[in-house]
Amino acid sequence: MFQQFDLGVFLLAVLPVLLAITVHEAAHGYAARHYGDRTAEMMGRLTLNPVKHIDPIGTIVVPLVMFLFTPFLFGWAKPVPVNTRNFKNVRIGMRMVAIAGPLSNLAMAFGWALAMVASQWVPENFQEPLAIMSRYGIIINAVLFVLNMLPILPLDGGRFVDTFLSARASVQYRKIEPYGTWIILLLLMTGLLGKIMSPFIGMVMYLVQQFVRLFI
Repeated sequence: MFQQFDLGVFLLAVLPVLLAITVHEAAHGYAARHYGDRTAEMMGRLTLNPVKHIDPIGTIVVPLVMFLFTPFLFGWAKPVPVNTRNFKNVRIGMRMVAIAGPLSNLAMAFGWALAMVASQWVPENFQEPLAIMSRYGIIINAVLFVLNMLPILPLDGGRFVDTFLSARASVQYRKIEPYGTWIILLLLMTGLLGKIMSPFIGMVMYLVQQFVRLFI
């Protein structure tokens, strides 16, 4: 059902969403460069400038629609180009590029946790807005971390798992990729995606909560 648009809350969520998806993609590019592929760098994608990573649908339309119609808020950016032939060790390079994005989201969840702690010490007028923004940052990044680690191609988790498979098993596993988006959509529509992800999101939130307690 269409919910009342709250411009203030939406604006507070914009920065966490943009950072979550742009840092995720930039992390893939930096990992690729570290392991020998400079394609992303040559195409100007090693940047936190969101304009370079914006996908009109995934970065603008989907987050806006989800904000209006659902209790969730996330999206995606343009994938960073990677040429695996440039890796000195293809298997290791692919593995680390795949895991770099989700790990950046996990790190940002803890980074926003620190921002939430800091919100109690900023000027009073900024305390609540910063706390709300930080809460969005934690939730969005926890969701993106868990979602992207699902072992379904073309998600990062699927690519990560693929690097551990034998050549023969990898060929069979990659046959899933053309149907991966439809599988995720089906899981979402049936409610199974939420049931699968919820325990893992809960684990991340618990770890973040324990982390916050170290500072209060």
